[in-house]
Amino acid sequence: MDSFENKIAVVTGGGAGMGRELVRQLAKEGCDIALCDVMEENMQETVDIVSSESPEVKITSFKCDVSLEGDVFSFKDKVIEEHKTDHINLLFNNAGIGGGGSFLQGDQEEWEKTFAICWHGVYYCSRAFMPYLVASTEGHIINTSSVNGFWASLGGFPHTSYSAAKFAVKGFTEALIQDLRLNAPHVNASVVMPGHIGTSIALNSGKILGHADAEELSDEEIEEMKKVWISLGAPVHNYSNDQIRQMVKERRESFKTNAPTSAAQAAEIILNGVKEKKWRILVGDDAKNLDKKVRENPEKAYDPDFVSPFSIE
Repeated sequence: MDSFENKIAVVTGGGAGMGRELVRQLAKEGCDIALCDVMEENMQETVDIVSSESPEVKITSFKCDVSLEGDVFSFKDKVIEEHKTDHINLLFNNAGIGGGGSFLQGDQEEWEKTFAICWHGVYYCSRAFMPYLVASTEGHIINTSSVNGFWASLGGFPHTSYSAAKFAVKGFTEALIQDLRLNAPHVNASVVMPGHIGTSIALNSGKILGHADAEELSDEEIEEMKKVWISLGAPVHNYSNDQIRQMVKERRESFKTNAPTSAAQAAEIILNGVKEKKWRILVGDDAKNLDKKVRENPEKAYDPDFVSPFSIE
């Protein structure tokens, strides 16, 4: 797909982060867009920005929880109706949250919610919109996995639900390549594997999962955090609970501000990869370096010293 002009794109998770930047950049190239998000305020901000920057394109927005099949198919019906179309050209399965770190000690409801958004969201949207990609003369499905789709760790922290979902997204997309080649050769598939991108996923995930703000964490929750950090070599033995709360707040905020790759840069890399028909799109030098390291020595990928563990500054 050499150009996005006069195409129709569906973008999930378009309210913030990479989703918002994908919407903005697609619109600037003349692409009509239908986006969805579960956070209406964020979604409206995206619509307002794009309406100002690219007033000539059609942009529609819909509240949708992609983990719910009924929501997704209702979203699909509204997209087809609002855009008065029998096809779409691009499907960006971008929505996702973090959570469900430990399978052994974590909350089951959080684990399953994270998995449902990150995997079932991709599956349901693919089921809903695939017939409309096939109905186009030129189509492309782009599924966002992660570096945690090939390396299931956070440098010492368990990351089980998110990683399981992102491995599923990666495997599904790779399997689609052959499926589409045989049954719909005009439709391409790409799996996106970002590293650390400057988005609000750390803050938004907490809101969706009902996590307390850092200031509201209980003393019991703080003590558990301290135990984990100390086990990883962090020198926080003498820190007060309020000091730990402040550190948690700063780290959640710094995830966006200190990222090596911005959301805008990530979106540009993804869209260029789509134009080049790349099936595998690594986003960020950190993603490329980690991919290389895992491939070179997979047997050592989960050794304690493979990647430096979480550090406390």
